[in-house]
Amino acid sequence: MTEFEGRVLEELGVLKAQMQQLLGIGQPGRLHELEARVASHERSVQRLKGLAGAFGGLLTLVHLAIAWVSRK
Repeated sequence: MTEFEGRVLEELGVLKAQMQQLLGIGQPGRLHELEARVASHERSVQRLKGLAGAFGGLLTLVHLAIAWVSRK
């Protein structure tokens, strides 16, 4: 085996170990945990967008009510 082949096999072994650590070995790995955190963050952002839309609609209704009362 040449020096190049030995180095390639060594680096492939390191890569395999890193992939097992990333994906997990039969247990949720770091990638799974990261996906769960991203999903949680997306849910939070969607809730905030809904609340902002509801608040904007309520504020518009209050503004229209003030404009209607001021014309009388």
